[in-house]
Amino acid sequence: MSDHKVLAGARVVLPTGIVENGRVIVDDGGRIAGSSPEDAPVFDLTGHWLVPGFVDMHNHGGGGASFTSGTVEDVLKGVHTHRLHGTTTTVASFVTGDMDFLAARAGLLSELAEQGEIAGLHFEGPFISPCRKGAHDETLLRDPHPADVLKLIDAARGQARMVTLATELPGGLDSVRLLAEHGVIAAIGHTDATYEQTRAAIDAGATVATHLYNAMPGLGHRAPGPIAALLEDERITVELINDGTHLHPAALELAFHHAGPERVAFITDAMDAAGFGDGRYMLGTLEVEVKDSVARLVEGGSIAGSTLTLDRAFKRAATIDGLPVEAVVQAISANPARLLGVYDRVGSLEPGKDADIVVLDEAFDVKGVMRKGEWIVAPQGVTARVPQTA
Repeated sequence: MSDHKVLAGARVVLPTGIVENGRVIVDDGGRIAGSSPEDAPVFDLTGHWLVPGFVDMHNHGGGGASFTSGTVEDVLKGVHTHRLHGTTTTVASFVTGDMDFLAARAGLLSELAEQGEIAGLHFEGPFISPCRKGAHDETLLRDPHPADVLKLIDAARGQARMVTLATELPGGLDSVRLLAEHGVIAAIGHTDATYEQTRAAIDAGATVATHLYNAMPGLGHRAPGPIAALLEDERITVELINDGTHLHPAALELAFHHAGPERVAFITDAMDAAGFGDGRYMLGTLEVEVKDSVARLVEGGSIAGSTLTLDRAFKRAATIDGLPVEAVVQAISANPARLLGVYDRVGSLEPGKDADIVVLDEAFDVKGVMRKGEWIVAPQGVTARVPQTA
């Protein structure tokens, strides 16, 4: 019997649209193939959806484990927790910390990136505004001087993927240019910038809005601030946390209307409690209480990341928000894969790419997860049928 797998009968979401009663073939190397041997086992997934594995470019942990402070085993546990919910590609995000500590963490986790366990590193802080610090330790914040930014990039040994900056701070624009020169995403976030300052940062090379709306001035009719600048510019992809807590549905609709599905990236901004439960946690140096799945700082009550997993973001977008499934797939897989420079391997169901596949039922609940051709979550009640050959 062939080592290929044929996933058949499902609605398959491709870059060109939805294929009814489609087939996805997985070869013995864990990649999507264009054809299969006649004796390849067939998994009948009638009544399901097949979508590409989710790509989370902003994630601080899960399963009780922190990417900022946990051991290597903790990080792998957090990554696995999100894989169970369909996220087959994860960027490990750090919250604000001491520079030497962050550099040491970058060196440690860069090894996991080199091994393919994570898709790189994201520094959310310390180069952010004290006025919009959210769940970051204000005593550890600093201006984004290029020398400091370069220190973290170098420590990541080629695995830095994104740095969030309050680009209006001293050194901000020069740091944006530095990041662009090194092929690292400069993301505008935790910022108190004006509309004009935000436009200057975009012109300098910024390409992402860190969790749009959150940790930045609101949209004003005389002082439109960063939100208007980020939504209107075609060079910017906007991150959205679609958990029902961070955003009102109307704010999400506004972002999709102005940016379009090709410029939205769904993220989790997850912390340790994602996939784990309520309780007390540490986010960097700050204590967080999670109650009814909402994370807030014990002191001050600011929202402290999320407990979101991307399967919940997908289901909410396709049901409550009423977005077309193709648009959801674009925002949750293709767009972040392109930004991270890995779209040649993941982000869509096309021959030659890794067989990172999520099986959803008609209610958009996860029923199966495959990563590089291996089931992480095998669909229950689905058995392989081996075709009879003459």
